Formats: sequence, C-alpha cells, structure tokens
Amino acid sequence: MSTETATPVATARSSAEATPPRAGGAPRRGRRTVQQRNRPLWLLLPGGILMLLVIIVPFVFALVISTLDLDMYTLRDWVSAPFIGLGNYIEALTSSSLLQSIWISVSFAVIAAVVTLPIGVAAALATQNAFRGRALVRSLFLVPYVLPGFVVGTFWHTMLQPHGIVDTVLGDLGIHTGLWLNGPLSYWTLVMVQIWSSWPFFYLLVLAGLQSIEHEVHEAAAIDGAGWWAKLRYVILPALRGPIALALIISLLHNINGFTLPFVLFGVPAPQAVNVLPVLTYVTSFQSFRFGLSAAMAVFSLILIAIPLFVYLRAVRLDTGDDRKEKTA
Repeated sequence: MSTETATPVATARSSAEATPPRAGGAPRRGRRTVQQRNRPLWLLLPGGILMLLVIIVPFVFALVISTLDLDMYTLRDWVSAPFIGLGNYIEALTSSSLLQSIWISVSFAVIAAVVTLPIGVAAALATQNAFRGRALVRSLFLVPYVLPGFVVGTFWHTMLQPHGIVDTVLGDLGIHTGLWLNGPLSYWTLVMVQIWSSWPFFYLLVLAGLQSIEHEVHEAAAIDGAGWWAKLRYVILPALRGPIALALIISLLHNINGFTLPFVLFGVPAPQAVNVLPVLTYVTSFQSFRFGLSAAMAVFSLILIAIPLFVYLRAVRLDTGDDRKEKTA
C-alpha cells in the first residue's frame, strides 16, 4: 500500500522539478492580468485634455447658446439672455433656408465624391507602373490638392468672371455660356471646382492601396489568362475596397463641412443655388447676428456630419465592444 501511494507522489514531484519555473514565478494568465491592470493610461491625459478643450468644451458651449435668444442686443450680457429651449431648433427646421441648405450640401458632397472617385482611380492606375517622367507626372497631379482652399477659390473666381479667360476661350470656340458665379450655373460651378481640387486625394489613397497588392498576385492573374478588365474587377478593386471607402467618407465629410471654397468663390450673400450649410450658418451668425439660431444650425451640421462617420465606423467594425467580444470568444 505504501509503495503504491508513494509512486504517484514521487512522479508528481519529479515532473514539477523537471518543469522549469516561469519568469516571475506567477502563471501566465495571472501575469497578463497584472499587466492589464498596470497599463499607463495617464499617457492619454495630454490628448484627453486637448480633446476636452478643442472639441467637448466648444460643443457644450454651442449647445448652451442654441437654447438662448442670443443676438446683437443681448450679446453684451449673454449669461442673462432669455432662455427659449428648443425655440431656435424649431425655427431652424420650420424655415425653408436650412432645409434647402442641407439638401444643397448633401447633394453637392455626394456628386463631387462620386465623380471624383473614378478620376482618382484612373490616375492611380495610369501612374502605377514605371515610365519615363513618372515622378514629374505624379508631382503635377498633386498641385490642385496642395493648393490652399483660399487660393483655389480666388483662382477660379478670377477665371470665371464675366468676359474672363474661360468665357473668352469658350467664345472663340463658338460656345456661349451664362454666368458661372450667379444663377443656375453656380451650383455646377461649385461641383466642378470641388472635383478639380479634390481628385488628387482619391489618387493618393488609391495609389497607396495599389502598392500593397503583391506582384505575385498580378503574375498569377496573368498566367490564368485574365485580361485588364478581369484583373481590375477581380483583383485590383477588391483589394482597394478599404482605401476607396475611407476616401469616400473623408471626401463626404470634407465637402459637407467645406466653407472656404464656396465663401471665396461666390462671396456672401451667396447665390441661393450654392447657399451651403456652413455659409448659411456664417451669414446667420455674423451678418444677421442671430447667434442662438446659428448655434442650432451648427448642431444640425454636426449631426449631419456624424451620420456618414458612424456608418463608416460600423462598416469597418471599429467598435471596441465588438472587438472585446471577438477576443473573449
């Protein structure tokens, strides 16, 4: 009996002695728990303070102002301005100017982004392979994008003046147009100038995505006898799904929130066809001096911008809760 019971104990002792102890003398699972508890979260403090001062505080301040009847008469003592609750929001929604500006901003942003996408993809595909002068061509492609919005607006405002360079050239070709900066053509002028200035952004992201495709994938497609259309459809475009989606979302956000280009190109008051939401908010605040109403419009603008951003974050599965569920599973 004593021999039979001693044998398992001796075996367990010998196996324990043969197994080298882990570093720190603690099991691996416990060590991970300690590391997770001792994460230096204080390193996020500078970024958190900056976000608090730049984003959260102005947003809360705008929410407070949007509930006040704040104008040029009550601005001096704005703390005691009459509290009207949701009155500014109701006035903004019932006015036709806000709804029309939202429609103009959204339609302009979508049209400009959709038209810009194939231009950027085509330019990236054209400059992907090496050829003589490729560096010069790539540099020239970036010129519209690196120019500040104020310079782009001033340049095209001068070009599109009545009897300007554009009208002179088109007149010599027998093409007679109307006013570019006023009337029905102003909307399409804004779309055209935005496309001209923003397509290199798509070009950059798509070109970076093309560099991530392995050369062996192209060789395998060529060996299988795939033509250029089949390679583009089944190899290149699926690999560019992420960069294209990111470029579309950023372009939509930039176009909806864009103020400099329409402000410089058309001035204020802008034609009704290009009275986008940022320009309307500016006019309501600094020309009509309805600061409470303009703050309510700014809140609507923020909500409008948050919609495509939320859709993108859900599409790429960046939600931290989903990541935790996948890790625990």
